[in-house]
Amino acid sequence: MSGNIVEQITEKYHVLTRSGKKLADYIFANTHDAQYLSISSLAENSGVSEASITRFCRSLGLSGYNDLKLELAKAAYLTDIGEPLESPDTITSEDTMKSIFNKLHASNILSLNETMELLDENQISRAVDLISAADRVFCFGQGGSMVMAMEAWARFSTATSRFVHIEDSHMQVMNIALASEKDVILFFSYSGSTKDMEDVMRIAKKRQVSVILITHFPKSRATQFADVVLFCGYNESPLQSGSVAAKLGQLFLIECLFYVFCKRNPEVNAKARSATAEAITQKLF
Repeated sequence: MSGNIVEQITEKYHVLTRSGKKLADYIFANTHDAQYLSISSLAENSGVSEASITRFCRSLGLSGYNDLKLELAKAAYLTDIGEPLESPDTITSEDTMKSIFNKLHASNILSLNETMELLDENQISRAVDLISAADRVFCFGQGGSMVMAMEAWARFSTATSRFVHIEDSHMQVMNIALASEKDVILFFSYSGSTKDMEDVMRIAKKRQVSVILITHFPKSRATQFADVVLFCGYNESPLQSGSVAAKLGQLFLIECLFYVFCKRNPEVNAKARSATAEAITQKLF
């Protein structure tokens, strides 16, 4: 695709359907904010259906909604190193090292503060109930979220052997196809809207496997399948995919789950953590 997506929408505006024009009007008025919305949120905010959004994207020669978000991010004013210009913490090549560090610090603190505001004690408690009663806890994610799934597996491995981490999406599906209602999935998906994730969750639903979802978007497709949903803060642009600030909120949620889990099972987990610490000590000089 060539040219600014907003300009292309403007050129095609006269041939758009009524719902297409309604969506276009919303995008014109909220070009910067639209790139951070899930398809469900955009549908609700603009007053059109998700199917209308998909048709709108295809009429522009895009493969789907994620392509639209990416094009909107590209259309926004960017710095010379590709960062969104609207953010107060945007980093440019003109920044000194100290100002870069200060801006990164501010964005990380913002992520923690927003995640803390979204923290729901009841949902954390329900998640730990499921983890405590599970035979196995599968830690899943794709792309950058797979890294967070590995972090959860590594953290909980110091206290229990029931956590399992599987990277490959095909192996994830295969394992859940053989799972039982005594198993649990801890799924990380910032967007809450990927095909691989939905494939796993559909099978989990049929197998009555409980799902704990960590995501950013409250109205994403994944929330429809999850038994417990925990929200991480920080709006990440499509061009910032994999930012540390977005991961920091998820790491905070992992720690919350970990310590509440240990609080529920103090004696068993104390012994496990002592045993793993002694084993690791032997690896040190």
